[in-house]
Parts: sequence; C-alpha cells; structure tokens
Amino acid sequence: MVNRSSSIVNTAGGSLMDRLVPALPGSDRRAGARHGSVRHGSAAHAAVRALLLVGAGVVFLALLAQLRLQIGPVPITGQTLGVLLLGAAYGARLGALTTGTYAVLGVAGLPLFAGGGSGAAYLLGPTGGYLVGFVVAAALLGALAERGWDRTFARAAVAMLVATAVIYLLGVGWLTAALGGDFSQALTVGLAPFVVGDLIKLGVAMTLLPTAWRLLGK
Repeated sequence: MVNRSSSIVNTAGGSLMDRLVPALPGSDRRAGARHGSVRHGSAAHAAVRALLLVGAGVVFLALLAQLRLQIGPVPITGQTLGVLLLGAAYGARLGALTTGTYAVLGVAGLPLFAGGGSGAAYLLGPTGGYLVGFVVAAALLGALAERGWDRTFARAAVAMLVATAVIYLLGVGWLTAALGGDFSQALTVGLAPFVVGDLIKLGVAMTLLPTAWRLLGK
C-alpha cells in the first residue's frame, strides 16, 4: 500500500500552486470539451486565477524589494528569495509572467523596486541584467519544479542554485557592460557582496517548497 503523502511528494508533474489553487475546480477537461458552457467557464476561471496570482506575486516581490541593504550600485534585497519561491511554486509560465509583469510595471513607473524606485533607468542601468535574470530564472526554476525538482530538499537545492546562477550570469554580464567592460569590478560590486545572503535565501526557499509539499500530502 502506497502512503498518500509520499505519493504526492514523489509524483512529478504540475506546480505547487496547481495543487493549492486548481485551474479547473468542479469540472474536468473532458467535460469542458463536451460542453461549451463548461469550457467557457473553465477558461474564464483560468484567466481570473492567473490575474489574481500574478497580482499577488507582483505585490510579494515589491514588498521583498523593500528589504534592502544599499552597499553599492546593486543593493542587497529580498527579491531573489521572492523569485525562487514564485518560480518554484507558480511553474514556468506563470512564474515568468509574474516576474516579467513586476519588471515591466516597475520600469513603467510604479514604485515596485528597491526603495520604492521605478523607471527605465533600472532596466537600462547597472541593475537591468538582474531584472531580466529574474524572469529567466523563474521560468527555468518553474520548469524544473513542474518536473518534481521542488519536492525533495536535495533536488530543490540544485534547481534553485542553477536559477540563482542564471540571475548572477545575466546580472554580472549586464553590469560589466554598464561599467565599461570592467569584469573584475562587476564581480566585486555585483556578485561578491551577495553570495552569503543569497545562499541563506536559497536555503530558506529550498526548505519551504519540499516542506509545503509534505504538508499538502498530509
């Protein structure tokens, strides 16, 4: 006999949010295919669900962005933790959509970035690569999570380490260009100060996701 908790934890497919907030409550896809009204209702529900989750995710990222320590051109913030949690919990498409919406709204003028900042300078300036990295990392981590990589501590750690490396790769590369090609300086101000803090955030995220799956199984 298979324990229900272990079955949920070990079965790959779907994100944590798909389990917590199902896309099609009260009906299945085959019923929707047979009945146009059900299909329309399911599509409307999916759209509302996505809108609400994206909105909640943007607010979540904006709040974490205000937890900051300004030590150079790139401040230490809680955004990375938010990206890891949203990417793993939301899945590839919704995670990328949420982080992308956050970046677009902040660039458009809403005070969503660190210290209530906003504007195109955040994308065009030294922090632009990190914003792009958030979207790519959320999509990558979400794709891994949908395949079950967020359900054990070891695999979650690997997936989140890869996602964090993507943020650094794009962020430091962009920062190098902003500093006139000075890669050494980019590493000094855009990587070194954040390693310890991001490892702590990674540890928090890699603990929360598998734990959430286990609680869901119970």
